[in-house]
Amino acid sequence: MNNKHMYRQLCVEEKSIPIFSQDWWLDSLVGPENWDVVLVENGGQIQASIPYVIRKRFGLTTLVMPPLTQTLGPWLRESPPGTKHSQRLAREKDLAGELFDQLPFHDYFAQNFSPEITNWLPWHWKGYQQTTRYTYRLEDLLDLGKIWDGLQTKIRGDIRKAEKQGVEIVTDMTIENFLPLNKMTFKRQGEILPYSKDLVRRLDSICVEKTARKIFIARDQEGRYHAGVYLVYTNHAAYNLMIGGDPELRNSGATSLAMWEAIKFSSTVTKTFDFEGSMIEPVERFFRGFGARLVPYFSIWKHNTLRSRIFQTIRKII
Repeated sequence: MNNKHMYRQLCVEEKSIPIFSQDWWLDSLVGPENWDVVLVENGGQIQASIPYVIRKRFGLTTLVMPPLTQTLGPWLRESPPGTKHSQRLAREKDLAGELFDQLPFHDYFAQNFSPEITNWLPWHWKGYQQTTRYTYRLEDLLDLGKIWDGLQTKIRGDIRKAEKQGVEIVTDMTIENFLPLNKMTFKRQGEILPYSKDLVRRLDSICVEKTARKIFIARDQEGRYHAGVYLVYTNHAAYNLMIGGDPELRNSGATSLAMWEAIKFSSTVTKTFDFEGSMIEPVERFFRGFGARLVPYFSIWKHNTLRSRIFQTIRKII
């Protein structure tokens, strides 16, 4: 039985593996042939894994992040009950070492680790570098009243404003209804979509099959779409994967209403809501307004060859 087959079985059995590390997620975004995984076994049980996406370009082999994926990185089985803190750290070091010793040859490695990975020292000792990124999370969705009380006054005001204007949230929309709103958001920022529509459609199809997504679109009484939130989820967590809005209708408060409805739905299927960032200041300000906690996660990288360093330097200059 090869590693990928074993990992697929692990994804079925182990509910703590994030959605971004699921085998079907990677299949849909890069194809089954463009990703692989290394595993550490002990006692007939997988103790650790790290899936990776393989890209070959300009003669370089890189292990990098797939599109529309916030984090990847290692998964470590939880230490047995009663494990001392010092023993847990030693175990993390050993597992990390075994994982990276199995990775295939590559010129460059870059992954964002899940916030659950709080110790990157083993990778530092292997010569990897790190920068800290941030997301916002609501980590206990059981008490929606408490979450509502934690919203900033402006966010609560926007939600009430949208409702008074007759804006409602519809959830029976398709990806074709959402994509134009998503595109408008990037266009307003002077950017193009950083992923293809066909890729999004492919991901959406498997998410529907897995019952792992919900679309929330704010629509007024004239039938105009104001804003939309594309949510993906498992029982591990729910993620605000994509967001969109009509810039001509952005003052209606509909974006806040759509996000609030996404949070309310998430409370019925999981315990954590992740806003997916953002490191962009205006977006960060909006997410912060929902009373979520700032959560760090590690972005890890390493150049293994001189040609990789040279290529990266040329890219920066260009």
